[in-house]
Amino acid sequence: MKLQNQSSVNRWVWISLGVVFFLFIVAQIVSFSIDRTQLHLGEKVGIVSIEGAIFSSKKAVKELDEFAERKDIKAIVLRINSPGGSVAPTQEIYEKVKTLRGIKPVIASVGAVAASGGYYTALGCEKIVANRGSVIGSIGVILEYPVAVDLLKKIGLRFETVKSGEVKDMGNPTREVTKRDREVFQSVINDLHRQFLNAVVEGRSLDKSIVEPLADGSVFTGEQALHLGLIDILGTFENAIEIAANLAEISGKPKVIYPKKERSGLLDYLLGNAKQTASSWFQVTPAYRWQWEK
Repeated sequence: MKLQNQSSVNRWVWISLGVVFFLFIVAQIVSFSIDRTQLHLGEKVGIVSIEGAIFSSKKAVKELDEFAERKDIKAIVLRINSPGGSVAPTQEIYEKVKTLRGIKPVIASVGAVAASGGYYTALGCEKIVANRGSVIGSIGVILEYPVAVDLLKKIGLRFETVKSGEVKDMGNPTREVTKRDREVFQSVINDLHRQFLNAVVEGRSLDKSIVEPLADGSVFTGEQALHLGLIDILGTFENAIEIAANLAEISGKPKVIYPKKERSGLLDYLLGNAKQTASSWFQVTPAYRWQWEK
C-alpha cells in the first residue's frame, strides 16, 4: 500500500515539474518575441539608419512610421551613411520625413557620406548635422548602362528585337546608342535634376541662383557644406541626438532606441548582394548616386 502511494506521489511530482518546465519555456519564447524597447521607461529618441546604396525605401519608411506612432519616442535621428541610390526610393524616404514635420522633430546625422540620394533624404529633416570631414552634396543625377555591341560581334552573337516604337528598347546593350536615345534620356535626367535642385532650394531655404552652381555633382566637406548653407551644424552623432532631444523638450539624457532587427538567413544576404551587384551592372534607371572613381 505504501509503495503504491509513493509511486503516485512520484508521478505527481514529475507531472508538476513538467508543467513548470513547460511554463518556463513558454515564458522565454514570449519574452524574446516582445519588443524590449517598449519596456524602457522615459522619453526616447528613435534612430533610423540609411546605410549604403538606396535601392528600396520599404525598411526606412516602415521604421519612420513605427517611431512616429510611438508615444514614448519624442524625436527621430536619421543616421545617414549613403552615396545615394535609385530615384524613386530616395524620394519616398524624403517625402516620408517631410510628413513628420510638426509631429516630431527629425534630425539628419551624416556619418562618412551623404551624397546624391543620401543628401536628398536629409533635405526633409528639420536640421542637418555633419562631421567636419563628412562628404556632402553631389547634387545631380546619373544614368549609365553597358553597350556590348563590339563584344557580341566578336563572339558571333546577335539579337533580334521587335518593338512598337523607335526608342522602346532604349538602354538595350545589344545595339548602338542613337541620337534619339540620348535626347530622350537627357530629357529625363534634366527633369530629375530639376526636381533635386528644387528640393535643395526648399529644404535649405536657399535662393535658386545660389544652389544652381553647386548642383553640378560636386561634393564638399562638412566644413565647406556649412559655409555653403547645405547643412546646419558641425557635430557628431551624439550631438545630433542631443539636438533632437532639445527640440522635443526631453529633460535629462535621452534614451536611444533602434528599430527591432529583422532576422535574415545567409541565403537572403547572398541573394541580396547578388541583386545589388547585378543592378549596378545593368542599371538603366536614373539614379541619385555618387560615384567615386579611384
